[in-house]
Amino acid sequence: MSTVSRRPALTPRQLTRTGERLSFIYLERCTVHRDANAITAQDAEGTTHIPSATIGTLLLGPGTRVTHQAMSVLGETGAAVCWVGEHGVRYYASGRALSRSSALMEAQARQWANARSRLAVARGMYRLRFPDEDPAHLTRHELLGHEGKRVKDCYRAQAARTGVPWRGRRYTPGDFSSGDAVNQAITAAAQCMYGIAHAVVTSLGCSPALGFIHSGHELSFVLDIADLYKTEIGIPLAFDIAAQDEEDTGPRTRRALRDRINEMSLLNRCVDDIKHLLLPETAGSTTAPGDDRDVVTLHSDHGHQVASGINYDGPEDYGDDLW
Repeated sequence: MSTVSRRPALTPRQLTRTGERLSFIYLERCTVHRDANAITAQDAEGTTHIPSATIGTLLLGPGTRVTHQAMSVLGETGAAVCWVGEHGVRYYASGRALSRSSALMEAQARQWANARSRLAVARGMYRLRFPDEDPAHLTRHELLGHEGKRVKDCYRAQAARTGVPWRGRRYTPGDFSSGDAVNQAITAAAQCMYGIAHAVVTSLGCSPALGFIHSGHELSFVLDIADLYKTEIGIPLAFDIAAQDEEDTGPRTRRALRDRINEMSLLNRCVDDIKHLLLPETAGSTTAPGDDRDVVTLHSDHGHQVASGINYDGPEDYGDDLW
């Protein structure tokens, strides 16, 4: 009988296409192990088998233990793994990216490296946040001004809706308790949204650092994506929590946002929004170009790419040069 360690690794042709996988599977308070080419989740209620090739990203929540063999089969099948807080509202660490293709990362780098396309993506982000306004002719400084005004308007509108007194945004880094109840709730909601955005950005293989609105920080792109849902989800929910009670606003905000994220399938929406921003030509498609391929090419002159595994010393010497 062959042991698990002697099973051959799966080839790209045997793997399930990214578009046909479950985007995210969340597990908590269980032991994750391997049974043949499936992973198992064992808890007090029994053992659940999950075919590893159907997993896009596995989110490991509190109380999970994962074995070496489970991580091995997840790596073979190309699944991403993220260690997160309860229901994904915090991000701690991750394994590999979801896709073998570098299409999204390369698209992000191209869009970021050109000043015009970087501004175009920033305008696209503004359009996603405020679809009733066309930012096509706004400069970057004007975008920041419009965004600031819309956020202030959102604060005032939510204060009027809930009856919560609003005296402005107050947050001291490292001193969560210094703000009033609604400011604490807003901070807690923002931190949760950063965790969600970080998990999605990492699982897609994008760079957390290459932001289009934020800049100069290792999580600039994460902040960009999290802000897409600030006025729609984060701020209204924070005011709702503060209106209920001024005690324990942080934990209550995190739990409420966790439930809202699940109800809205926000993780899947984040994936679609990132693909739309970085690869607008694929809007409406279930996968980005190259998601189901395992192809390595070499850069040549004039922007051309050529096949790898070939010796390009001269026309007469072309041939396999694989190790």
